[in-house]
Formats: sequence, structure tokens, C-alpha cells
Amino acid sequence: MEVINVVIAALFTLVILYFIAQLFLKPIKLLWKVVFNSAVGLIILLLINVVGASFSFMIPVNLITVLIAGFLGIPGVLLLICFQLFVV
Repeated sequence: MEVINVVIAALFTLVILYFIAQLFLKPIKLLWKVVFNSAVGLIILLLINVVGASFSFMIPVNLITVLIAGFLGIPGVLLLICFQLFVV
């Protein structure tokens, strides 16, 4: 009977540790996803600025534009292009 209690306690402890690990790992995964997407957004913005330089078109690269391109992806870059065309 004691062995069964020890096994049940061990399984219960493992389940609790799993949920605690998930609680701490999800925000870290989200943070890395935002950092990766922002890096990709920065690369896309830099490519647009390189190609757009021959047409006298540039999007300023700052924290706001990189985060917009990072969070929204390609639609975010298209939004920045449209915004830049309407402002100028």
C-alpha cells in the first residue's frame, strides 16, 4: 500500500511541475517569437530601403516601424509602405 501512495505522490508532483514549467515557458516563447519577428521585419525594411533608394523611397527604420513589421509581418510592411506614400 505504501508503494502505491509513493507512486501517486510522485505522479502528482510531476503533474504540478509540468504546469509550473508551462506557466514560466509560455511568456519566454512569446518573447522569442516577438524578437525573431522583429528581426525579420528589420531585414524586410532594410531590403525595401535598398530597393527603394533607386526610386527615392525610404521608410525610416526605428523601434516603432520594426515592431509594426515584426508583429504584423508582410501586411505590416505593406501598411508602412502605404502610410509612407500617403504622408509624402
